[in-house]
Formats: sequence, C-alpha cells, structure tokens
Amino acid sequence: MPIAVRGSHRTTGHTITEQFHAFDARNPHVYYTLERMAALRLAAGATRIGMKDLFEDLRRELPHGVAGLNNNFTALYARKLIDGHPRWAGAFELRRRRAA
Repeated sequence: MPIAVRGSHRTTGHTITEQFHAFDARNPHVYYTLERMAALRLAAGATRIGMKDLFEDLRRELPHGVAGLNNNFTALYARKLIDGHPRWAGAFELRRRRAA
C-alpha cells in the first residue's frame, strides 16, 4: 500500500501539483475556457472572481463535462491565470500554499 504524503493523492502518491500539471497538459481547453470566462467577467465590470464559481460554470458550459476536473485545481488555475495576465492579480484571492 502506498504511503500518503502530505498534499499527495492517497492511491497514486502524486501531489496535487503533479496531478494538476498532468490534467492541464491533457486538457488545455480547460485553461483557455477559464481564461475566456474570466476575461468576460472582468470586461463586464467584475472586480473579484471566484475560481470555484468559474469551475461550476465551466462544468455547465462544456457539453460532456470534464473528466478529472478536480476542485483541488482551483488555486493552481487561479495562479496560472495570474501568471498569464498579471493585471488580473487583484481579481483573485490567493492564499499561501501549504503543500506542493
């Protein structure tokens, strides 16, 4: 039986960050859809955006859902959006990461 490491998935031993990078590489359309959704909200006058809210909208928008879209990825997608669009930094609330 694999030993669980803090921040890792219990059965695979992969960290949330590793799982995120694998998912993101297999599903680049998820990032682009989140990016488009965030841009639309900001253009409409929003000053704050909740990634969990974007995730739920994404799940409704994509016709067959997104297999493997894990709520643990919300913070990592928020950070990726900010890395790609530094001017959006104030729109997302980020907390200090506890795990890799």
